[in-house]
Amino acid sequence: MRIVIAEDAAILRDGLVQLLLDRDHEVAAAVADADALRVAVAEHKPDVCVVDIRMPPTHTDEGLRAAIDIRRQHPGIGVLVFSQYIETRYAAQLLGGNAAGVGYLLKERVVDTRDFTDALERVAAGGTALDPEVVTQLFGAGLRSGGLSTLTPREHEVLGLMAEGRTNAAIAKKLVVTERAVEKHVGNIFTKLDLPPSDTDHRRVMAVLRYLQL
Repeated sequence: MRIVIAEDAAILRDGLVQLLLDRDHEVAAAVADADALRVAVAEHKPDVCVVDIRMPPTHTDEGLRAAIDIRRQHPGIGVLVFSQYIETRYAAQLLGGNAAGVGYLLKERVVDTRDFTDALERVAAGGTALDPEVVTQLFGAGLRSGGLSTLTPREHEVLGLMAEGRTNAAIAKKLVVTERAVEKHVGNIFTKLDLPPSDTDHRRVMAVLRYLQL
């Protein structure tokens, strides 16, 4: 993969660069602010970006707003937000419309570097990778709005794991059920959410968007 990193903490930025180089990925640029991120993406056209949220000059939401701009201007480039904060308003904008190629992980909850690189590769390939806590906070608004009321509790559970970017096999392992049982739940979810097979839309992604009520 060709990767651009935006992280204002120098030690963490250098650590991410080394981690990815050790796994034979190309780090096209590693920058410390959102403006430099936009420039680097336009110049290098990476497969995926790793973006912190709070960066100079105000250390509020510069990174997340830059990620939204990148998705709008370069829809084929994956974006993995990697932060210690959950910003639900901008996260909803980032995931809205098409969550394919978008991830959001919390720094303190990534305990294995393999989990991070696996998520990054999944996002670069057009998948999703969402921390369960991010899913929970985004899903709260959807539950309060009364959406998805036709799904059973188990189907909600399966859809929540789909939102984290897990495969059917990973969901089966997590729930201690057979993969065939998961496939049945996923099929029921698609039917209840009125998501017929399509050549243009990724049904798993569309189901996640419905789940998050975006």
